[in-house]
Amino acid sequence: MRPKPPDLVIEGSARIGDTPIFGPLRLVMPAGRWTCLLGPSGVGKTTLLRLLAGVDDVTDFTGTITASDGLALPGRMALMAQGDLLMPWLDVLGNVTLGARLRGAPRDKERALAMLERVGLADHAGKTPDALSGGQRQRVALARTLMEDRPIVLLDEPFSALDARTRAQMQDLSAEHLVGRTVLMVTHDPAEAARLGDAIHILSETGLTDFAPPKGAPPRPVDDSETLAAQGRLLALLRATA
Repeated sequence: MRPKPPDLVIEGSARIGDTPIFGPLRLVMPAGRWTCLLGPSGVGKTTLLRLLAGVDDVTDFTGTITASDGLALPGRMALMAQGDLLMPWLDVLGNVTLGARLRGAPRDKERALAMLERVGLADHAGKTPDALSGGQRQRVALARTLMEDRPIVLLDEPFSALDARTRAQMQDLSAEHLVGRTVLMVTHDPAEAARLGDAIHILSETGLTDFAPPKGAPPRPVDDSETLAAQGRLLALLRATA
């Protein structure tokens, strides 16, 4: 039985040297739900995500990062960074199964090939990253993240390099695969947040602003009137905070 995902809470402030990055703030990511974080560039969205993942060694963070079940976070998270971070000496299949390789665990090639089929790259399994387009590389990174099967998933602009049709397909796939997980997605796309967010927040230099998501369970239809209206309101708020 898969462990129940926890609420995740980050509370505090961050700076690099004498430069404030964000905070003070308190962000709660509800268990088993998608939380979407938007905001202008430079306000600390990616820094916040990297702090949660435990991979930021340059930011001075004063505060706490906790899970509602009281358990430690290392080993329970999957991170899809803004860059695809593919290993150039591995083929696509090797990159998708990289987590197992690093842990010294057996690679589930059958499951990895099935995941590549879902992201539309089954015919590219033997290629190296330099033979792929930017959008294809991003889909490999997404497949690798989904392969990890973790209760907490952190996504930093996971669909930004994709065309509109493929982006919607990958959003649907991710929502299906990550149902019941605690997900934090950093995005600049209000349409993406309106489609996928159970909770939506805008981070600015003055702090966090909550935004009520549209009705209905994600992923919401791309042509849903309430979703489109929420997208417009989000864009207006983003323009006001830029």
